[in-house]
Amino acid sequence: MKYKNWKKIISFIGLFILFYFLNVGFGENQSNAKEQSNNHKEKTEAQDKHNAAHQHQNAHKNHNGEIIETIEKKEFNPRSFLFGHVKDSYEWHMADWFTVFLPVIVKSKERGWFVFSSKKLHHGHVYKNFKVAEQGELKGSIVEIQENGSYQQPFDISITKNVASLLFSVTLICWLFISMANRYKANPYRSPKGKQSLFEPIILFIRDEMAKSAIGEHKYEKFTPYLLTVFFFIWINNMLGLVPIIPGGANLTGNITVTLALAIFTFIITTINGNRNYWQHIFNTPGVPWILKYPIPLMPVIEVFGMFTKPFVLMVRLFANITAGHIIALGFMSLIFIFGQMNAAIGYSVSVVSILFNLFVFFLELLVAFIQAYVFTFLSALYFGMAVEEHH
Repeated sequence: MKYKNWKKIISFIGLFILFYFLNVGFGENQSNAKEQSNNHKEKTEAQDKHNAAHQHQNAHKNHNGEIIETIEKKEFNPRSFLFGHVKDSYEWHMADWFTVFLPVIVKSKERGWFVFSSKKLHHGHVYKNFKVAEQGELKGSIVEIQENGSYQQPFDISITKNVASLLFSVTLICWLFISMANRYKANPYRSPKGKQSLFEPIILFIRDEMAKSAIGEHKYEKFTPYLLTVFFFIWINNMLGLVPIIPGGANLTGNITVTLALAIFTFIITTINGNRNYWQHIFNTPGVPWILKYPIPLMPVIEVFGMFTKPFVLMVRLFANITAGHIIALGFMSLIFIFGQMNAAIGYSVSVVSILFNLFVFFLELLVAFIQAYVFTFLSALYFGMAVEEHH
């Protein structure tokens, strides 16, 4: 292998650091403190909503004085079901009987740092004046309850579900490719087997059909490590998102901050490696009438705008396609509960059709997982090729 192991490790660490702090800065756990005025009654009302949201039993007496139990049933909410599964959270919820609680790391302006388990905040509980907001613009974020009853958002670098999934996927990618690189170094002429036989055709495909064809025979090697990294990062995380159990189930590549980070990487590499010919096409486009470039700089404005729309499209395409796939699958599942509330027999009947559609969507998502990784990687290679293309 041409590239040293330590270079790969540094690149993966850099990916994780950027994704993590973008998730903190732009995601649901924003670091900027915001205040939201709330009435003292809100705490009680939130607890009441929580109690009503879960099944509970109340004791009553019949005419004979015997105690009977009635169960209050929670009405199914499709909106919370759909978005509760695709958004980030402070816990890794698999089922009512199995939840992995993640570490909360917050800094209060007045009281300093706090580290504790998210279990302390489960079901709307308050711990050391911290709670998860249940409504308003800070809904889903950890807030600190002030003495006057208002909420303030602390500096939050907690390990959320997406961050935990990111840590796992980066560790998995490092293990896969460093172990394969060591095996090639030990015996470069040995025929591939095991995971090598699976990944080697994909690596050669990315090198020959993406990097070489889009960038050129003489300059593709410089960009190939990034293209391989971004392809396998997107593909593996897309596949993990389809697995319903830990360490899968997180919607990492359907998180706009993660796709933003990937798009920023592509934008920075394209901009830094742009040669004279690239910048000339932006600010002095050949073959365009001079009146569109100098008195009225229409073409330069369009070209500069295009520099930013390209990574924006990369970001939105990946985010929208992955999130849409999850929502469609969850939508079919929610039909079972919606019709089941009307009539149990209808719910059971609909479940057969819903499960069949879900299986179809699942296999379609397997294809989409690869296609989205391919599209993002190939478009990045095209942008790199445009940046280093020489004048003919």
